[in-house]
Amino acid sequence: MYAETMTNEPTPEEITAVFRALADPNRLRIFAALMRGASCNGWLAEELGLPANLLSHHLKVLRAAGLIQDRRDVLDGRWIYYQVNLPALTGLHQWLVQFFDPAGAVLQPPAHLCGPEGKLSGELMLEMGEETAV
Repeated sequence: MYAETMTNEPTPEEITAVFRALADPNRLRIFAALMRGASCNGWLAEELGLPANLLSHHLKVLRAAGLIQDRRDVLDGRWIYYQVNLPALTGLHQWLVQFFDPAGAVLQPPAHLCGPEGKLSGELMLEMGEETAV
């Protein structure tokens, strides 16, 4: 669960769990609704038109991925409120910004070409009298 290790850079497994959790349209809708503020499952079910059992399943997946947190009502513990896990979201945001930074994308030809291009490149280098590591 990403929420447990949010002080460290997320592992590929944790990032994959987050992407899997958000890959479902219903979970994406639930998460978007919770981004607008904390809510109980009754409101979420009504707002999103989801049966309670399906909503509970999706909330469990989002919680397991570390994207949301829940808490019980202090006066009546039968009520559960859900909200975005802000510390985990902050760490995830920082990772995504860095990972998807276009400035970090290298578009030059790789140092080691494979296939016909690599063979041709190696032959050209030999013709020019240079050694190659292809």
